[in-house]
Amino acid sequence: MNNMQDSSYTPPSVKELQKVLFGGKRFGNHLDEVWPNLFIGDMSVANDRYSLWKQGITHVVNAAHGRMYCQGSHDFYGPSVDYYGVPADDSPTFELSGYFFPAADYIRNALNADGVRVLVHCAVGVSRSASLVLAYLMIHHGYTLLDAIGKVKERRWIFPNGGFLRQLRALDVKLRKK
Repeated sequence: MNNMQDSSYTPPSVKELQKVLFGGKRFGNHLDEVWPNLFIGDMSVANDRYSLWKQGITHVVNAAHGRMYCQGSHDFYGPSVDYYGVPADDSPTFELSGYFFPAADYIRNALNADGVRVLVHCAVGVSRSASLVLAYLMIHHGYTLLDAIGKVKERRWIFPNGGFLRQLRALDVKLRKK
């Protein structure tokens, strides 16, 4: 982890990031713990309330809120799970960056409490949800984008689309200038 503030820092290009992302294992479980008490998952686990209960999930961030097959909501999970929806399309033209700080703050605030386990999911659990978790690690733990990718890839194969990678690169540059 590099907490040094370096105004000359330039993250790798999207093409270089995609090469890094493409390497390693190319499969994921339905649910992987990628940071203490922070999980990335797909819609099959997110739609299985019993499975979430068994895993002790207390908070759900749905990065595909309102999209087909990802119909999670406050009503779906009931009072035992806190729900946060991000209505993102997995499209390179979708502007996900507007959700980076609110979602990262939600995750941080949740994880600051005892006994909390947070699931961030989308349809497949490799692009939208992964992008929000990467942003969280960058914003609240000082990781560069490349370091955040490396940290998550230790536990789960992820592959944010090119548009999300561009937005994460811009976030990386912005955070390094602060």
